[in-house]
Amino acid sequence: MGEHISVLLRESIDLLDVRDGGTYLDLTLGRGGHSSEILKRIPHGRLIAFDVDGEAVAESKKRLDAIGSNYVIYRENFADVGEVLLREGIPAVDGILMDLGVSSPQFDEAERGFSYKEEAPLDMRMDRRNPLTAYKVVNGYDLRQLTTIFREYGEESESHQIAKAIVRRRSEKPIETTTELSEIVLGAKSRRARSKKGFPAKQVFQAIRIEVNDELGNLRRALDAIPRLVAPNGVIAVISFHSLEDRLVKSKFRSLTVVEGSRHGPDALPIAAEEAPFANLTKKPIVADATELTENHRAASAKLRAVRRRKE
Repeated sequence: MGEHISVLLRESIDLLDVRDGGTYLDLTLGRGGHSSEILKRIPHGRLIAFDVDGEAVAESKKRLDAIGSNYVIYRENFADVGEVLLREGIPAVDGILMDLGVSSPQFDEAERGFSYKEEAPLDMRMDRRNPLTAYKVVNGYDLRQLTTIFREYGEESESHQIAKAIVRRRSEKPIETTTELSEIVLGAKSRRARSKKGFPAKQVFQAIRIEVNDELGNLRRALDAIPRLVAPNGVIAVISFHSLEDRLVKSKFRSLTVVEGSRHGPDALPIAAEEAPFANLTKKPIVADATELTENHRAASAKLRAVRRRKE
């Protein structure tokens, strides 16, 4: 199993401006790479972490215990962060980090079914408590539903013919494994599409994974919740890995940092002009440098964006 290497680790921790005594929120604990670096910097502060993956929580707990005990982990979806913090009586935090990538162990544990490179049951659940699996999507969604998720979540140009091939094959017998699915996708794609760089089934697997875990829906809910959870001068930093995520993050951050017109009207005095509640810290997203790309090819698509709440 490959070791998980946290992407844009130094850059994201620097942007968070972690200060001892503060309270910091890592909404994507994973194997604890970012959380460990935060915890090292706050011996008198507090770390709050979220992850739905039971294996990730167990592994990270060992890693964090070696640093300190001033942390708490919630095995809950980050979309529910507002409700959890309210329940726990935590009004605001000094920084929030989200690393939206699937962790290397999830890809590398063949039985999880995330990878098109390994023979495995069609699963793809980040949270094993989730009743929806890749098997249910592949064998249960109708032609229209499959076409839609392949097109919208995978940005797959040949989504309809791939969906048709899946529906045709499963009428003979259920599609049960990742390699079966890969073979069907490969057979359905045009020669031109198969000749393009990258594995031909990658986009379809991405689309199914996003559907199974409701990744975009949960991200929207989290992005709506977190601005009100940040204390004055606090930072929100988000690392995204594909254009669908980055588009949502960019749009939300723009709404927080740009005031479109003024509720006071065009004749308002300058003193009445509104100021956006957040300032943009990354006019262009930060990407991995050559050194990191050499060490970790999964950093190639990563984009880091951050905003800071203005002092009130």
